[in-house]
Amino acid sequence: MGHLSHAVLRAGRPPFLRPTDPDTPWDDTMQDRKPVQSWLTDMDGVLVHEGQPVPGAPEFIKRLRASGKPFLVLTNNSIYTPRDLQARLVRMGLDVPEEAIWSSALATGQFLADQRPGGTAYVIGEAGLTTALHAVGYVLTDFAPDYVVLGETRTYSFEAITKAVRLINDGARFICTNPDVTGPSVEGALPAAGSVAAMISKATGVEPYFVGKPNPMMMRSALNTIEAHSETTAMIGDRMDTDILCGLEAGLETILVLTGISTRVEAERYPYRPSRIVDSVADLIDEI
Repeated sequence: MGHLSHAVLRAGRPPFLRPTDPDTPWDDTMQDRKPVQSWLTDMDGVLVHEGQPVPGAPEFIKRLRASGKPFLVLTNNSIYTPRDLQARLVRMGLDVPEEAIWSSALATGQFLADQRPGGTAYVIGEAGLTTALHAVGYVLTDFAPDYVVLGETRTYSFEAITKAVRLINDGARFICTNPDVTGPSVEGALPAAGSVAAMISKATGVEPYFVGKPNPMMMRSALNTIEAHSETTAMIGDRMDTDILCGLEAGLETILVLTGISTRVEAERYPYRPSRIVDSVADLIDEI
């Protein structure tokens, strides 16, 4: 059974037939879903792109806030705290409250607190991750930690990676905030947490548990945070392999926007489909 079949069965819905005519738009009305009461949206490629707001994104956020409907802005980036991200978004004209930002660092902190309350961790990452772990009562140490937690940083240290390898070999459990192998920069692609995790795995023979997208746990933790239900929540994303896959497996309506990574042609190559495809979040303003 394929990926899509597992997802729709878990969501308690029958699989839906794809239009036989390839030119027929894949519209959400085909799925007979309940009206959207809560919104989850990716950040990069959906609300911002290359350091600039996507046209219509400020109006989309403004309409969301005015509606009173619960929403979260999701990001796999674990470098920044929600306060840092809020300040960055405000500078771009996107007035997103700090409490409406949900990162892979926060999801990782929640996951560890649920799994092993009051534990210890050796962390490779920035303030977004260390702050999230401190907030759930974790002690950060390199002495026999319960976990090695790998996140994003712009300054991966060979010394820190070596220590992580040795701690994992000594029995520490391996967690990674997200599986992204590259990240964007003005100069081009940068190696990200997924690439460094692969190096550590190669050296230890231990695969990490990835908390961030496309793990549906990221979506479930976000839903729990705003007390939303999957049947009445939509996920907006620009990547088929993370945002759309994650939302689909969590049972959400999925909306692919074309302002980021995945194109309409590329979306056709995947064995699963978004509920619908729109040009940008500007097309969704009137639905809120």
